[in-house]
Amino acid sequence: MEFSVKSGSPEKQRSACIVVGVYEPRRLSAVAEQLDKISEGYISNLLRRGDLEGKSGQTLLLHHVPNVLSERVLLVGCGKERELDERQYRQILSKTISTLNDTGSMEAVCFLSELHVKGRDTYWKVRHAVETTLDCLYVFDRLKSKKDEARRPLRKMVFNVPTRRDLSIGEKAVEHGLAIAAGIKQCKDVSNMPPNICTPQYLAEQAQLLAEHSSKVSVEILGPEELAAHGMNSYLAVGRGSINGPRMAVIKYSGADNDSAPIVLVGKGLTFDSGGISLKPGEAMDEMKYDMCGAASVFGTMHAVVNLNLPLNIVAVLAAAENMPDANAYRPGDILTTMSGQTVEVLNTDAEGRLVLCDALTYVERFDPELVIDVATLTGACVVALGKHATGLLSNHNPLAHEILNASEQSGDRAWRLPLWDDYQDQLESPFADFSNLGGRAAGTITAACFLSRFTRKYNWAHLDIAGTAWRSGKDKGATGRPVPMLTQFLINRVAQQQDN
Repeated sequence: MEFSVKSGSPEKQRSACIVVGVYEPRRLSAVAEQLDKISEGYISNLLRRGDLEGKSGQTLLLHHVPNVLSERVLLVGCGKERELDERQYRQILSKTISTLNDTGSMEAVCFLSELHVKGRDTYWKVRHAVETTLDCLYVFDRLKSKKDEARRPLRKMVFNVPTRRDLSIGEKAVEHGLAIAAGIKQCKDVSNMPPNICTPQYLAEQAQLLAEHSSKVSVEILGPEELAAHGMNSYLAVGRGSINGPRMAVIKYSGADNDSAPIVLVGKGLTFDSGGISLKPGEAMDEMKYDMCGAASVFGTMHAVVNLNLPLNIVAVLAAAENMPDANAYRPGDILTTMSGQTVEVLNTDAEGRLVLCDALTYVERFDPELVIDVATLTGACVVALGKHATGLLSNHNPLAHEILNASEQSGDRAWRLPLWDDYQDQLESPFADFSNLGGRAAGTITAACFLSRFTRKYNWAHLDIAGTAWRSGKDKGATGRPVPMLTQFLINRVAQQQDN
């Protein structure tokens, strides 16, 4: 898929299709008015006839509009002008792309990037147009024997910007949008892979492939023997019931001076989570292949970082294991000694993600990090609290939390902060160990983060619970690629801060 930006008037465009907006009720956008003028009222006459009201997502494809050089004109309903926000903007673009792809317009010049979106500039509109286009066209069909291919698929999109002064801004937006979309695709591809293929070893191998694309990337793989040598007994216990042994991939990206402290990203990579001895219900258990979406999103973010060539030092850890019931599986009642030396009573083997992450979070102390962010499909309680729309955010450092929230707003990849008060720590008390791995039903997302916080006292840390946002269920089942946009935006902002200083 090819993207570019230009600044031009609609009547001069020679293309398979021009895309312009129509507001409700039947009110032409500025660009649509220009087309209407040169077509001598052809478009406005159609609207008066009732062919298009302008409601959000409505479309009307016109052929051979008088005096217009392009073969087609696609009118897209944008709703009420004053109510056009970022969510509606992306929905309009998705409808536009699917319509173009279905109607054989292999290229198009899109003027929707000139619409006024509340609080958003040209950079934001163009970048999100690129990301939305590629998200809309994404298909995971590599394991299908027969692939459904569009006869004349959309191959080229040109987004128009208001003036020539905006061209450099638009080009930067395309560059960033392409890098983030490529990271999202990598995240989706790995996440959607079935668990008989995507094992801990497979996930580690994908990390190794990343090193082949950049001289700035090196990868170290820790297998069961290396994990045992580091005392990661908690991590190892989770994978003990599977024939697919655990792996930890450590990806080092060196984009800055050696003395610059790294940003560390840690992703939970449970390539399949049966619940272990505390077996999950059978319904929708197939979706537990998505329990590695935290690691997949960290992996996707690193792809975006490589493509953007960011001047940062970053360490990414993919903490991969498989949680299965077996004669050798760990049990409720077991007490595990973590890498930190703290002991944990296992109350439920389905609260396994935190047992993997706690050792990974202890391991990354050796990098003297500037900050650490872990990403995990950690708790069903987060879905209950925030649904499928927002990622749960908890942190021991207010400035870091505010940075992440700011990145979430900029990227449209929303997060919501939950408290991490000491009041909740009491729910983890155990009579037999330092604490347990379960805090009960109340405030489950918070107590899970409280558990992790006991292993992050030596650095500034934030936890992203993506249990609700990492994938969709139902007829549109599949990974979303979140929170790659948020994490990449966070890193882009970090570069901007350094340059300002």
